[in-house]
Amino acid sequence: MRILGITLPDKKRLEIALTELYGVGRARAHTILDAAKIEHGTKPTTLTAEQENKIREEVEKFVIEGDLKREISGNIKRLKDVKSYRGSRHNKRLPLRGQRTKSNSRTVRGNVRKTMGSGRTKVDKK
Repeated sequence: MRILGITLPDKKRLEIALTELYGVGRARAHTILDAAKIEHGTKPTTLTAEQENKIREEVEKFVIEGDLKREISGNIKRLKDVKSYRGSRHNKRLPLRGQRTKSNSRTVRGNVRKTMGSGRTKVDKK
């Protein structure tokens, strides 16, 4: 089964398979299936064409995939353009929600260690 150009895995339950779409988590998958009146545990291979169309209609009511990615990147670009604090943190690729950066955020900063002992080479003992 394909929705918005993305193939859903056939072996997984529908509530899990729908999470393959960007912007659809477990909760949204449950609301989509409830609105389409389809049981959560059914597999995509056992669906009829009518049920597939119902799921597609329900999914298209939400902003997901490319539209959502475009909206998020537009919001970040707006923050950068108005030179807000959050925008400057996005520019510097640092955490922007108040997290500490002295000991954490290593993956974001490229695992930079700026302490005295971290970059020192081992000295041979006499």
